[in-house]
Amino acid sequence: MPRILAIVGTDAAAEAMRQIDPEVVAVYPITPQTAVVEKFAEYVADGVVNTEMINVESEHSAMSACIGAAAAGGRVMTATSSQGLALMWEELYVAAGLRLPIVMTNVNRSLSAPINIHCDHSDSMGARDSGWIQLYSENAQELYDNLLQAVRIAEHPEVRLPVMVCVDGFIISHAIDRVEVLDDDRARAFLGDYVSLPGYSLLDAAQPVSIGMFDGLYGYYYEAKRAQEEAMARALTVIKEIGEEYRQVSGRGYGFWEEYGLEGAETCVVALNSACGTIRSRLKEWRARGAKIGLLKLRVFRPWPGEELARRLAEFKTVAVFDRAVTLAGGKGGPLCGEIAATLYGQAHRPRLVNYVYGLGGRDLTQALVDQALEELAAMPAVPEPMLPVRYLGLHA
Repeated sequence: MPRILAIVGTDAAAEAMRQIDPEVVAVYPITPQTAVVEKFAEYVADGVVNTEMINVESEHSAMSACIGAAAAGGRVMTATSSQGLALMWEELYVAAGLRLPIVMTNVNRSLSAPINIHCDHSDSMGARDSGWIQLYSENAQELYDNLLQAVRIAEHPEVRLPVMVCVDGFIISHAIDRVEVLDDDRARAFLGDYVSLPGYSLLDAAQPVSIGMFDGLYGYYYEAKRAQEEAMARALTVIKEIGEEYRQVSGRGYGFWEEYGLEGAETCVVALNSACGTIRSRLKEWRARGAKIGLLKLRVFRPWPGEELARRLAEFKTVAVFDRAVTLAGGKGGPLCGEIAATLYGQAHRPRLVNYVYGLGGRDLTQALVDQALEELAAMPAVPEPMLPVRYLGLHA
């Protein structure tokens, strides 16, 4: 029987890691991720897991150790945040390019400068084209569920790519939530034992391989990148299949996104992570008053589910995208909106696109700010216009 726990988000991540019981976890602390590996270190010290936990001198070293362990054929995990993810930058590309199924929890935190330890999505969005699959989690339950699925996605023979599972720092990572945890036997049956594919392990003496060699002007670098892209495309099918399999195990199904109130809606709000809870709470009241507006909570950002999103979003007159990051491209708004704009470009019907940037550096997305955006959207003329200037919610006067 599943257990119901009242735990903080970081403990939910550690609980998933306990059930996954990876061979190697290489770690370096950084706020607000530190509590994930602190809790998991207790499991290691108490002999609850069989994991070799490696305490290294930096996040760059943590990912380097993960790469070595995964190349040797192990099930490998780590966790980080913010500047820690940035310090891994070089190694993120190596892990993806070598097709190593590493799973990492990223507790979203802003990037300096100025120094700020609170939540926005500038860290994971900065890494969006590093070749990692990215899953986003509204709450601690989704963080736990996503981590279990991430292992299966990463290790799938049609994918073989690293997966980053993102959750909002402090807002979710350090808040107590209700989490339904699978019993250990059921979780481990879902996960299965990790068996390294033939030709993928440095320790497979029967099929020796070279990993990380030089691939110059007349080599196959180009083809390797194309193979990564094809694997990312195949991951879309795998993510849906594993999400449905997880539904059979847990009763909680997962796809590319979750919808709320979009039946008969003319305006669709698109957002990621914890902001969706605040937006949903206000939409309940707005829908009760007859407003034709709903929410699409995106879970899968990489691989980008563009074809499916294009078909769904083309049904609306207006699409409002909430971004907790900016591209710093001179007033061009956030990365999520940029992806959606590119996705909608080739559609015969292109809805009006509105971008709301909010919550940088952990600033609250209050119900009043959501209402401000919804009032603006409700007051827009019926005839769609081109993409409107970016709105910045909650700036100090």
